[in-house]
Amino acid sequence: MNENTSKKRLLLILQLLYKKTDEDHQVSTAELMDYLKQEGINVNRKTLAGDIQLLIDMDYDIVKVKSSPNKYFWGDREFELPELKMLIDAVSSSRFISSKRSNELISKIASLAGEAQSESLNRHIIATGRAKTDNKEVYYIVDTISNAINQKKKIQFQYTEYNINKEKILRNNGEVYTLSPYVLYCNEDYYYVVGFNDKRKTVTSFRVDRIHSPEIIDEPIVPEPENFNVDDYANKIFKMFDGEETLVLLECKNELIKYLVDRYGTDFKTEKKTDTTFIASIPVTLSPTFYSWVFQFAGAMRILHPQSAVKKFEEMLDNFR
Repeated sequence: MNENTSKKRLLLILQLLYKKTDEDHQVSTAELMDYLKQEGINVNRKTLAGDIQLLIDMDYDIVKVKSSPNKYFWGDREFELPELKMLIDAVSSSRFISSKRSNELISKIASLAGEAQSESLNRHIIATGRAKTDNKEVYYIVDTISNAINQKKKIQFQYTEYNINKEKILRNNGEVYTLSPYVLYCNEDYYYVVGFNDKRKTVTSFRVDRIHSPEIIDEPIVPEPENFNVDDYANKIFKMFDGEETLVLLECKNELIKYLVDRYGTDFKTEKKTDTTFIASIPVTLSPTFYSWVFQFAGAMRILHPQSAVKKFEEMLDNFR
């Protein structure tokens, strides 16, 4: 048997074990020999056993189950099945990835598992009300911005928006924006590039899926402003938490504790008021976002203090009438 045949045999064994097997789907010595025979290679049990042992010695995670006959399967994989399912869920529900790109990514993620496990990954993930971007070039855009950040170069691009007929148009009649990109930031399932805007002379952000025809230009970026912190910027711009921090007392129904923890963590004080309510003492930045968040609980959460916050909330309620 020549050297090329031996190499081919080893590759075919690896291919079969990686694609077809896992702990719950093992193949026997006879099944391996039949597979190789179908591929035009005849091999005896002793040679096959030696091939598999060689692969094991080369650190391929092939597990041998001693039985009559012996069975084999591919052991540890880079990702566990639950991890792959979470990745698929994230891609499927992401709004900044188009439907076509989502399907392509899901197929690639599923291929990281064995064939039998891939079938369990081929499930339909439904993100209720989740609109997907129609920008099919988002991969190219992200790649261009990433390269510019790594090269510390400026980018130029146009920006899109929609008219009342839901038609995508270029903002400001096709104005070209020049930006020194600092970081790509994900917020509320959208991707943003944060950087120094040449025109505004300040740090601004642009949604990646609305960027049109970005290109790297041969100009060094404007250095990040002193004390610039992307998390602080995000809190002020994306979450509108800009302002003075204030200690607020909230009267809440007991079942709302999970929402407080989701939003503010566990580092705040609580005190029982009745069997069904408690008072939370939380440092917050008063903003329209905060008042809107309280409003969504339809009276199950009330602001008690300070009085200025109570008054502001009542004013906002009056505007809804």
